[in-house]
Amino acid sequence: MPKELLPKKYMAYLGLGAEIAASLLVPILIGYYLDEYFGTSPFILMAGVLGAMIGFGFMIVRITKKLDSEDKRE
Repeated sequence: MPKELLPKKYMAYLGLGAEIAASLLVPILIGYYLDEYFGTSPFILMAGVLGAMIGFGFMIVRITKKLDSEDKRE
């Protein structure tokens, strides 16, 4: 592997980690704050957790397809 490609791959994985963290954190936080606002704890929070898990599943499928296509090109 050429040395000039190494930092680019690190940045790609760093961005991937941030994307995963945000996809899990954002729906959960939205659910938490909506529960606080409407006083419906823990129902909207649980919906946020479920939405985060479903979104994470779709993200894993997308990432797997992307990495698979990159491997086939190399």
